[in-house]
Amino acid sequence: MNIAAVFNALLVSVLAALLWKYIKLREHAFVVEEELVLTRQSQELSQVQIDYQAALQALLEDGTRMVCTGRMHTDRLCRFQSLCYSTEAEEFIYFHSNASVMLPNLGSRRFQPALLDLSSVEDHNTQYFNFVELPAAALKFMPKPVFVPDVALIANRFNPDNLMHVFHDDLLPIYYTMQQFSDLGAEARLFFMEGWSEGAHFDLYKLLSNKQPLLREQLKTLGRLLCFTKSYVGLSKITTWYQYGFVQPQGPKANILVSGNEIRQFTKFLMQKLNVSLEESSGEEYIVVFSRTINRLILNEAELILALAQEFQMKTITVSLEEHSFSDIVRLISNASMLVSMHGAQLVTSLFLPRGAVVVELFPYAINPEHYTPYKTLATLPGMDLQYVAWQNTAREDTVTYPDRPWDQGGIAHLDKAEQERIMRSTEVPRHLCCRNPEWLFRAYQDTRVDIPALLQVIRQAVKSKPGPKKQKWAAGLYPGKVRDAKCQASVQGTSEAKLSVSWQIPWNLRYLKVREVKYEVWIQEQGENTYMPYILSHQNHTFSENIKPFTIYLVWIRCIFNKNLLGPFADVLLCST
Repeated sequence: MNIAAVFNALLVSVLAALLWKYIKLREHAFVVEEELVLTRQSQELSQVQIDYQAALQALLEDGTRMVCTGRMHTDRLCRFQSLCYSTEAEEFIYFHSNASVMLPNLGSRRFQPALLDLSSVEDHNTQYFNFVELPAAALKFMPKPVFVPDVALIANRFNPDNLMHVFHDDLLPIYYTMQQFSDLGAEARLFFMEGWSEGAHFDLYKLLSNKQPLLREQLKTLGRLLCFTKSYVGLSKITTWYQYGFVQPQGPKANILVSGNEIRQFTKFLMQKLNVSLEESSGEEYIVVFSRTINRLILNEAELILALAQEFQMKTITVSLEEHSFSDIVRLISNASMLVSMHGAQLVTSLFLPRGAVVVELFPYAINPEHYTPYKTLATLPGMDLQYVAWQNTAREDTVTYPDRPWDQGGIAHLDKAEQERIMRSTEVPRHLCCRNPEWLFRAYQDTRVDIPALLQVIRQAVKSKPGPKKQKWAAGLYPGKVRDAKCQASVQGTSEAKLSVSWQIPWNLRYLKVREVKYEVWIQEQGENTYMPYILSHQNHTFSENIKPFTIYLVWIRCIFNKNLLGPFADVLLCST
């Protein structure tokens, strides 16, 4: 055998082995470098240290885990471990493994129409959340994930340029969603996925967490595949009080579950974050007129301010979103005795008014105050303790319209002549659905000369007590507990007459309350019958003889009532035999 050929073969083998080892070292170095970059990207999001290799291995082995609350997509909130998001596809991803959990496991019902609402606005088809499913093994063929170590709250803002929507749809629901889950604290991070830019009021969203909220567009700069180690998806709707008319004309929600107490707890939190203290009040009573500077103007604003000051003998000042910082607006409104404003989103700031203050809402011509009531509903929530007054301009000559403006500013020039003339002649905007009704927009953006004597008369008639801050009266809205130690005793007189004596003790919480009026409601039902006899009584015992039969079994229910309308629970049913 040729020695040179053997030597060459050995040399080639050695060189091939060295080259293979070099390639493997380069590949390993590249993987390590990539992991270091991804770890650095993860830690740019948070100060939390993350073991990238351990996190990746956990994702491969455990996949995604999901547990939700709520029976329907409209009331569902979900907690995820290792929910991922593709910034290229703009889709959330659920990775399946043998250790994955998916509760509820809805199958195709997850698409009817969605797993949940990302916004607090119920069942709006632009606010649905869902995910695509992949096996965890698919991660081997996908971009290396960037792990988000912060606890995340993932949601949509509904309309971040409108102050009413910011507070009602976003800030309040986010605040109370974070209250529901102990790990959604001040160090959690908000992720807004609706696609809006920051908007005019983004600083208010920043108050809810110590960490900067992130928008959907910003996620693309973090990586192609993001994985949230722990996240909550969706918002609680429990604090919302108004529906905007997507399915039926707008109005208060059918089942309002929030009270003024929860609203005021939220405003207290927000005022602390804004460094606004109620103690800054000088004690001087004053009226705030909210001035609009672009549209829906009060044409005689100066005269209105003077008239209010003279009528109520209070200093009267103006604020506007354009000329005041939001913290200054809150500082002024939180100590005001009265807030006067044209109908509009700025009136949501009435939630900062002190108890006992008056909200005066001014409506332009042809806009019926009873058809647009978000701020009336807010002011009259139990526990808000605000006095509400609505005034409507009924004089066509006191309005200035702008038919030639663009349609979204109330213009109607794009409509045919007959429709334009009908709208111009109309004296009331009919009930309508959201959001582009041209007659509503035409009237909403008109300017108004306020009939000042008529307005002052409406305020005098509606305001029951002097405007000004008042202390909360807790006992006024507290409910009785169950009556205690209920007993019954029967007496029979012959074969056709009987009496039933029923007695009970007061609810135990009554001894700690000052209640204006206490009554008791008693229901008596013959066993086997569908009807019952109700009685309202002032005392804790009573003997019933009317319609009471001998040798009969009666069911007796008893409950306490405070101040005519605070109904307590029924005590356990009594079974009474005559």
